[in-house]
Amino acid sequence: MIGSEYVVSDVMTRTVVALAAGATFKDIVRTIETQRISALPVLDTRNRVIGVVSEGDLLRKEEFRNSASDRGPRARPPAGLGKAQAVTASDLMTSPAVTVRPEATLAQAARVMARRGVKRLPVVDGDGVLKGIVSRSDLLRVFLRSDRDIAEEVRGEVVAGRFPDRVESVDVDVHEGVVTLTGRVRDSSLIPLAVRLVRSVEGVVDVRCALTGPRHRPALEPDLAQDGNEGGDGARFA
Repeated sequence: MIGSEYVVSDVMTRTVVALAAGATFKDIVRTIETQRISALPVLDTRNRVIGVVSEGDLLRKEEFRNSASDRGPRARPPAGLGKAQAVTASDLMTSPAVTVRPEATLAQAARVMARRGVKRLPVVDGDGVLKGIVSRSDLLRVFLRSDRDIAEEVRGEVVAGRFPDRVESVDVDVHEGVVTLTGRVRDSSLIPLAVRLVRSVEGVVDVRCALTGPRHRPALEPDLAQDGNEGGDGARFA
């Protein structure tokens, strides 16, 4: 991978609003409203993340407000009823929490969010202690890299590394994160690899490749090639 690969600790928010396990329902609602945050990590007394309370967890109470209470002793309670009856963070939270480590790459964090259907991830160390929080918008921040920075990295890390003999023959142009490679290279078999490496540079939106291989010398006509190899009466050239 390219040397400047970003990790979660590069983009996470380090000051995090969190809840104690005993936080009350109304306290949680007030915090979400004032902080404009859709989900909050819940911590134990050692600052370890033990769960997450989201707006969806809180809405269970409203969802079951008018549900029938005479379902009979053997009736199975509907899913979510327990949270509808909860009054503290420890009862409301989803546990265990979906978390990510500070050293995880942004791609790894994005995959966790997509697979688990969450918008924010608490960032924890090896002991589960809260270190920060990362959101979808944080992961998108790398696309704010300037075109100049991206071009310099592509030239220095990819082009110079893969085509060291003829770096001057490859032109790198970046506009709005889209990298265009043009020119002629000595070993065309390296072009697909170079494109993949450019695509892995943080902040690259797309790659357009117009690189070509070396010029081929035109083949001699068969009769000319034969004449040139015959001794005969013709002149010899040393």
